[in-house]
Amino acid sequence: MRILLAEDEKELSNALVAILKHNNYSVDAVYHGEDALDYGLSSNYDIIILDIMMPKLNGLEVLQKLREKGMQTPILMLTAKSEIEDRIQGLDLGADDYLSKPFAMGELLARIRAMGRRKSEFVPNIISVGNISLNKESYELSNGTESIRLGNKEYQMLEMLMVNPKHLISTEQFMERIWGYDAQAEINVVWVYISYLRKKLDSLGAKAKIKAVRGVGYQLELHEEEEL
Repeated sequence: MRILLAEDEKELSNALVAILKHNNYSVDAVYHGEDALDYGLSSNYDIIILDIMMPKLNGLEVLQKLREKGMQTPILMLTAKSEIEDRIQGLDLGADDYLSKPFAMGELLARIRAMGRRKSEFVPNIISVGNISLNKESYELSNGTESIRLGNKEYQMLEMLMVNPKHLISTEQFMERIWGYDAQAEINVVWVYISYLRKKLDSLGAKAKIKAVRGVGYQLELHEEEEL
């Protein structure tokens, strides 16, 4: 799951990023409202967390502009204020949830999980291609008799491939979706993780194979003339 965190208190932002990453979320952090709006409009996030009191554009203004542009991404508002009027305004503008500072990290994580469940309410937890299936809750890849638990980035890459079978996904799309705009990772990290996934698919006897199209990207294909 990929999260955009907009919080202008850098120490708090760094702490939140560390904890979110420890819990297997990919996070892009920004520190003012203009960047929050730009990132929110230009990328595909599963959840956006907005602090209300930010410079340039406050969280409510960012929220309003995102919703006006038709963005349906679940949005959680953070604020030091606890007045009921602020909560009402945020919810009326399209926020999905509200959390007042100071808050317990356990509560933030629980709210993120709840918002993620609501977003995927009608999406099955198991994705299947050929003789393999991927469990979106346990990160387990299975052939029906054996299973392997994938790491966070392995899971995210394979999920992208399995929900878009036969469609090419570029290296840049993987980098943007999983490592984020500000990641320090080199682009060849995508090839490294593709290699990991191929070995794990082979170990399960998967009929689905990751095919590379030189200069274009990767796609999942079934061998033995099976249909996806």
